[in-house]
Amino acid sequence: MRTQLKLFWMIIAGLAIATATVLLFMRDFTTAFVVAAIGLIAWFLNYRMQMKDVLLAAELEHEKQTESEGPNDD
Repeated sequence: MRTQLKLFWMIIAGLAIATATVLLFMRDFTTAFVVAAIGLIAWFLNYRMQMKDVLLAAELEHEKQTESEGPNDD
């Protein structure tokens, strides 16, 4: 599910940037700015999902390491 959402946000970001480029050539600067901002938001949402996956993997690796060390009674 997460991979599909990451792909979805990347597609939206790419389409928005391509559309904003066309709008710039048509000299519709206001609409191009809004569409580019939407593309940037989609890219940040994709990046956020990637970072969540990285942090989750790091947390699981830390827990795995902690369990393998065993209880530490000093």
